[in-house]
Formats: sequence, C-alpha cells, structure tokens
Amino acid sequence: MSLKADFTQGFVRNQWYAAGWASEVCDRPVARRILNEPVVLFRASDGKVGALEDQCPHRLAPLSLGECVDGGLRCGYHGMVFGRDGVCVSIPAQDVIPPTARARAYPVIERYGLIWLWPGHKPADQSLVPHVPAYGMQGWEVLENGYQHHGANYRIEIENLMDPAHTTYLHKETIGNPAAKNVPVSVAKSDHGLKAYRWIENIPPTPLDRASRDFGEGRVDRQIAFHFALPATSFVDIAVIPAGSDRSEACLSAGVRTYSYKFLTPETQSTTHFFWLHIRNFRVGDAAFNASLRASLEKTFQEDNVMASAIQQEQERTGLRQKTALAIDRAPMMALKMIDQMARSESAGD
Repeated sequence: MSLKADFTQGFVRNQWYAAGWASEVCDRPVARRILNEPVVLFRASDGKVGALEDQCPHRLAPLSLGECVDGGLRCGYHGMVFGRDGVCVSIPAQDVIPPTARARAYPVIERYGLIWLWPGHKPADQSLVPHVPAYGMQGWEVLENGYQHHGANYRIEIENLMDPAHTTYLHKETIGNPAAKNVPVSVAKSDHGLKAYRWIENIPPTPLDRASRDFGEGRVDRQIAFHFALPATSFVDIAVIPAGSDRSEACLSAGVRTYSYKFLTPETQSTTHFFWLHIRNFRVGDAAFNASLRASLEKTFQEDNVMASAIQQEQERTGLRQKTALAIDRAPMMALKMIDQMARSESAGD
C-alpha cells in the first residue's frame, strides 16, 4: 500500500495560528514566515501587537529591519511609518501619502501568553482561538515560552503527535513507557478533531507519581490521550488515578494530571514552528522541578524533530509517504483527512 507524498497541498488559512510568544515581541520587530508568507510582529506604543506583511510597499524592503517608533513600525530603508492597520502614517520630507502606501495587516490577538495570527481573508473569528483549560487557574503550574524550529511539514508532525505507539521506542529516556507497548489504541472523533487514547490499568505508580501524590501502596490506572484539534493543535492529556477509580473529569483532575500542548504553525511546505506549553496540577511552585521538566520536554520534542525531519527528507527523495499501513495509522490518517476536507471546503468557499 504505497502512498505518494504530496507537498503541494494548500494550508487552512481561515484559522488562528500561534505566531510567537508575547514575551518575545517587545521593543524590536520580529520577523516570522507563516504559511509561507513573510510576517513582521511588532508592539506599538500603546502596548498592542501588530502584524504586517514583512514588506514595505515602496521598494519591498523587509519591515522587520526597521524599528518601533512614533506609535508604529518605521521602515529601516526610507523611514516610512506604518500603523498596526498597515496604513502609512508618515513619510519623511513628504506631506502627501499615496493611497497605495500600505502593507497588509493581519488580525492578531494575545491569549495564553501567545500571539495568535489569522492569515485568512475571511473576518477573524475569536471563538476559534484554541482553548487551553486550567491556564491561569489556582493549583495549576504553567510552563510556557516553549519553541523549536522543526524541519518537517506540519502534516508529518501531526501524524507523529497522533501516534501514541511511537513513544515507547523514540522516547525511551523521557516519556516512553514499556508497559504500554501492547495496549491497543482507541480512537474517537469529535466535531473539531479527534482523540487517540488508551488506559494502562492496574500498574505500579512511577517514582514521579509517588513524588506528586500519595498513592500509598496501591496501584494506579494511567490514561494517555492524544488530542488533535483542527487544523494544527495537539495536546496530550495524562491522568494517573488510583486503580479502579471512577473516570469522571473531577476524579481525573484530583489525581496526577498534565496537559501538554503543541501549537503547530506551518512555516513552509517543509518546515514548522513548534510552540509548546505544559500545564500540571502537581509540584506547583517547584522551581527546580520546573527546570528539570523543561529540559526533559525539550529533549523529547527534539527527538520528535530529528525523526520527523528525517522522514521529510526521505519523502522528498522518494516521492512516497509510506509503503505499508499499520493499525496504529488510524488516528493519524483520520487527522489528515479532516485537514484535507477543511482545506477543500475553504477553497470551494473562496
């Protein structure tokens, strides 16, 4: 069952994508390529973030080479100043501003510590910003500002993130769990994505579990659920509860629980901005544990990057996506089909 690799598929544009962490957009503009378009992020004097096409309409100089002044973004070539709406507000030694002196402006919104950008041409819908439960709530610790640049198409990244089976082998030193290797994966579909999950039942708690909750001498049930929300958000929900406990949301959150988010923003057809955010309900305020956990997560995601980048190179070399199919491909294949349907619907609507 050979499948051809297709690197020409369009992006879903009428959605919000993570463009950067709010903390990285301060007094200097930030250049970023998003969905193969050059974008510049900047913060105006009122503290609000703007996002423009990274191209001055005069000589096409990158606006990211300019500076934040006079309430807007000043081009570093001839000093034209642009507001957050992309309209030129001043030109040195010239009173008349041509109506064509404007750069494309993208809708942006700050939420969960991230700057979200809407690259589509339809009106931006704030209700479509990915939801992050427990963010900012008492009793939950947040690790944010996570970022890696990955050398693979975001579709390869999604296949990887919707595949619980790979963790046993690729992440042996971090999140891999040999006890899970023979546990089948269940898949459930929702209106906005899908979930691939499995329960590993009646096992001893790990050392981290014991250090996080008092399970006594008992055994535990562990849920590992890989969620995918259209078009490019992944989060892993891990819950550890006493064996045989009720599996209601209240019970899961009373145990050891983590939400690990990855916001995948296509840079080009072969590279991806990989933003990550991690939330947990144990060892809150433990700075040493935070540092250790951040290092472990960075290592885990870099392991994913190495594998996904190698797959990207082989797909480009051979023109194939894969030569055979396995039962564990169900969730990844469903995720890609949902993206394709979304892109086709958007294209037909345009």
